[in-house]
Amino acid sequence: MKPNTLLRRTSARTLLAVGLAASLAFTAGCAKSEDDASDSGGSAAGKGDSGQVVSGEGSGPTCAIGAYGGKKTDLKTATVGFSQSEKEANPFRIAETASIKAEAEKRGVKLLTANAQSQFSKQISDVQDLIAKGADALVIAPLNSDGWEPVLRAASAKHIPIVTVDRKINAKACKDYVSFIGSDFVEQGKRAADRMIETTGGKGKIAILLGAAGNNVTTERTKGFTDRLKEKAPGLKVVFKQTGEFAREKGQQVTEQLIQSKPDITGIYAENDEMGLGAVNALKGAGKKPGDVKIVTIDGTKNAVQKIVDGWIDGVIESNPRFGPLAFSTLDSFTKGEKVGQDIVIQDSAYTKKNAEADLSKAY
Repeated sequence: MKPNTLLRRTSARTLLAVGLAASLAFTAGCAKSEDDASDSGGSAAGKGDSGQVVSGEGSGPTCAIGAYGGKKTDLKTATVGFSQSEKEANPFRIAETASIKAEAEKRGVKLLTANAQSQFSKQISDVQDLIAKGADALVIAPLNSDGWEPVLRAASAKHIPIVTVDRKINAKACKDYVSFIGSDFVEQGKRAADRMIETTGGKGKIAILLGAAGNNVTTERTKGFTDRLKEKAPGLKVVFKQTGEFAREKGQQVTEQLIQSKPDITGIYAENDEMGLGAVNALKGAGKKPGDVKIVTIDGTKNAVQKIVDGWIDGVIESNPRFGPLAFSTLDSFTKGEKVGQDIVIQDSAYTKKNAEADLSKAY
C-alpha cells in the first residue's frame, strides 16, 4: 500500500472517531443536565469532519428508545431513507445531500433517497414511499413545518426514528420525531442585524427579502433581525418586506421592484445567499456600484463570500449544511439505546471583509 493511501485511510478513520466521540460527549452532557438541573455548565462539543460544531451547554431534553418506542438495532444493518425538500440548484441543498450520501457510504449504511423538487405534496408521498420500501430510519429536510401528520402516523406505527435537519416540523419531539439538528435561526437573524447596524452606522431604510412562507427558518430569521434592530438601532427602519422564496431569480425580481418603489434604500437583508445574489444582479442592472446598498445574507456559499471580496455584499452569516456526520451519529447513538438531544443546535461562523478572502475555501 502506498504511504499516501495509508495516510488518507488513517485520517478518515481518525476523523470518523472524532465525530462519533463528540456526538457521544454531547449526548452524555444532555443526559447529565437532565438528571441534574443545577448543572448549567459545559463547553462546545460535536465537531466531526463536516465542520459542524454543536452548541455545547449540554442542557435541554433528550430522547431514547424507551420513550419513543421501538427496539435497539445496529445502524450498519439498517436502511436509512433521506428526503430532500428542494431542487438541487441551491448550493445549500447540493452540499446537504452530498454530506448525507458521503456519510452513509463511509459507514456502509444502505441509503434510499428522494427529492421533492420543492413540492410539499411530493415530499409527503416521497417519505411514505421510503417507509414502504423498508426504511428503518429517516432523515428529513422538511420543505414546510406543518402538514406532516400522515408521515408521522405511518412512522409511529413502525417505530421508525426520524431526525429532521435544517428545518423543524411542528410536532412533538420524542413522540413524533427523535431529534432536530440545525442552526439557531433567531440568533442568525440577530447576527445579521448586528452586521447591518455596523455597516450602515445604525441609520437608514432597510428592506427584507423574506424566505419561503410556511417554515420556521423564515419566521425565526425575521424575528431575530427585526427584534435586534428595535433593540439596538431604532434609526434603522424596515420599510419593505417581500418573499423571495429563497430563490435567486425571485430575489432579483423583488429587488428590481424595490429599487423602483424605494430608490433611497440603505440596506437589504436577504434571508439566504441565493436571494442576496439575486439582489446583487438587480443592483448591477440598475447601475448601482458596490457598496451603494449594503447587503447582508445568511448561508455561506462560495458565490456569496466571493461577493464580499468583490465589494457587493457586506456580511454573510453561515448556516452549515453538512449534516451527514451529525445525523448518522445521532441515529447510531439512538438505535443503540443511548440518549440523544431533542434539539441539537450547531454553531455557525460568519464572513466579513476581514476574513472573506482568507476563508473562501471554507464556504460551500
